Amino acid sequence: MKPYTKQVVQIIQEIPEGRVMTYGQVAEMAGNRRGARQVVRILHTLSGKYNLPWHRVVNAKGEIAFQDEEARHTQTLCLEREGIVLNDRGRIDLGTYRFNPWEE
Repeated sequence: MKPYTKQVVQIIQEIPEGRVMTYGQVAEMAGNRRGARQVVRILHTLSGKYNLPWHRVVNAKGEIAFQDEEARHTQTLCLEREGIVLNDRGRIDLGTYRFNPWEE
């Protein structure tokens, strides 16, 4: 596994229950500020193998990025089970729920 991929996997594994991170935030912490799309690909290919809490990663607006309605619904349910509230526009308040290991 490449070092960047390993970093991304480790960062995602460390997101605590009830908190989220953005794709860009994960990418920046792993050493590539512009690597948000790589984070998406890593999540897509390695979530099952490494039991990643994929549902805790959202876009920069605090939205679920899936276009597929079933996947969107699944992620929403996973987040709500952890106490994360989505507003009526489907957004998560990043000020409340964003995990920032540098501040914790």
